[in-house]
Amino acid sequence: MNAKDWFTIPNILSYFRLILIPYFVIAYMSAESQGEYVYATGILVLSGLTDAVDGFIARRFNQGTKIGQLLDPVADKLTQVAVVAVLMLKWPVFLFLFILFLVKETYMFVENIRLYKKQKTLDGSIWPGKIATIVFYFTMFIAVFFPTLTEGTVVLLVGVASIFQISALYHYSKLFRDMHSNEV
Repeated sequence: MNAKDWFTIPNILSYFRLILIPYFVIAYMSAESQGEYVYATGILVLSGLTDAVDGFIARRFNQGTKIGQLLDPVADKLTQVAVVAVLMLKWPVFLFLFILFLVKETYMFVENIRLYKKQKTLDGSIWPGKIATIVFYFTMFIAVFFPTLTEGTVVLLVGVASIFQISALYHYSKLFRDMHSNEV
């Protein structure tokens, strides 16, 4: 890995996303008016947009790097953990979604290490995983943008996002089993 790999445009955008995390947390935790919640939501949207742009640039302009393959998902997961953590403070039901998220991500981390030891890799995410991430982000976006949601609405949002997390975990576990048994 050479030094210029650290400073490609996609990697700089990932660093920017990491820098946005404390700004989001501070903006959300100190928000009192709808305008302040909109500002916190804007930070979250900016983070999501830079995530999409960094992936596009990496693929389109062949700027993908090994460091970027590590940095991008770390920025994603840390952002997701930060958002769910602050939402748990307001609505404890988000703890359930947080635990599911941690179980899925820990399982995937362990399985990826096992595959790596067999000199195999999982190339990217699968559709159920992508959909679960989109639903996860949409749920967080709604909860941040609308701070006066009813408890019932929040439970419904968390329930739907949880179903998609469980589905992604199921599909990934099937894929990992197949990969370990050399079917893929």
